[in-house]
Amino acid sequence: SLSIQYLVIYCIVLYTIFLYSIYLYNVSLYTIFLCSIFQYLVIQYLSIQYFHVLYLSILYLSVSIHEDGMGKVVEIPADMTARDLCQLLVYKSHCVDDNSWALVEHHPLLGLERCLEDHELVVQVQASMTSEGRFLFRKNYAKYEFFRNPLNFFPEHMVAWCQETNGAIPPSQLLQEPRHLQLLADLEDSNVFTVTTGKKLHSAPTDYEFCIKPNKRTELKELRMLCTEDEQSRTSWMTAFRLFKYGIVLYQNYKIPQQRKTLSHFSTPVRSVSENSLVAMDFSGRIGRVIDNPLEAQSAAMEEGYAWRKRSQRMNILGSPSPLHPCLLSSVIHRTQLWFHGRITREESHRMIHQQGQVDGLFLLRDSQSNPKAFVLTLCHHQKIKHFQILPCEEDGQIFFSLDDGSTKFTDLIQLVEFYQLNRGVLPCKLKHPCTLVAL
Repeated sequence: SLSIQYLVIYCIVLYTIFLYSIYLYNVSLYTIFLCSIFQYLVIQYLSIQYFHVLYLSILYLSVSIHEDGMGKVVEIPADMTARDLCQLLVYKSHCVDDNSWALVEHHPLLGLERCLEDHELVVQVQASMTSEGRFLFRKNYAKYEFFRNPLNFFPEHMVAWCQETNGAIPPSQLLQEPRHLQLLADLEDSNVFTVTTGKKLHSAPTDYEFCIKPNKRTELKELRMLCTEDEQSRTSWMTAFRLFKYGIVLYQNYKIPQQRKTLSHFSTPVRSVSENSLVAMDFSGRIGRVIDNPLEAQSAAMEEGYAWRKRSQRMNILGSPSPLHPCLLSSVIHRTQLWFHGRITREESHRMIHQQGQVDGLFLLRDSQSNPKAFVLTLCHHQKIKHFQILPCEEDGQIFFSLDDGSTKFTDLIQLVEFYQLNRGVLPCKLKHPCTLVAL
């Protein structure tokens, strides 16, 4: 657009010179006619260029939301980044903005996918995609996990170091001399993708394959396929490639949401005097008292929540407008939660956990395939996926749910999840991140 502005100024100056020459030297009508034609052609050219730039500034981008190909078309400007588009989709789908949403570039025919970096321009990425490629909108809790827990991604045995201060590594200890090395790929013009179907499409020796793909519509022979022995090694190598390619930009992307949260904290309006004067009160005795201890106040709030749930069940027994019996309600209420995924298979639960980052505490609940009355908690810990069966047990005519053989019982699965979000119990870690799907 800047070059067009310069061209407009140049043409105006040139045309002014022509008119001044005509006035001074009394040029013939034929020359004036030629100048008019020249003016018309210049104006037409500039109009075409202007509307072409205006058209490129806004385009329609199809963002696929589900794995079955269903999607939504959103209108975005040409300078919109992946982070801004995620913010827009979060707003349109009424999701919780926890800075864990990501835009995924997906190539189903090649079995490749990668999360776009927050600063990448979506239009530029789409221009390099083939017709079968699409964007997915999903959670990715592990996008910046290496900044929070670097040792999980770069263990000490993967780091080469010299024992002597300011020393040197002799040539005999080098894996390969530089003159013997061959160029595999240039990361400046390429991106690193996860291979989702390595054994099936590319005959990979293991399931842990990743790929270096040029930023253009390439053929299969131009892909550089690499393979590791386990998931942790693949994650470490892909993270190292990302850091090498983007450097400090990744850390800036990681810090931006935290800076925005700090700014929004300072910019929030001051609450009214009546709101600031609210305190936690204990009315269990004859007279009320103010609860000064914040831990005691939080415990009282949780007890009040459980008491409210019991009161609502008691109202159902006595004759509530709700047609559901409390036992029936406790057996179906979990189906309204985003972390419950019904009758999915064990393999599908693994795929969902893999897609959303494999961080500690990532979990989902599903129906058990072996026991129709039981449920299964699928939990990720140290990049390994574990399954815990939740069995129903009856006591005094009431059904409870437990995953530790009845030592800790809950009236419904929501209570169970809330408990293990605060307490580790028999689990290897607390429940931190629900594995969810979203529909626009």
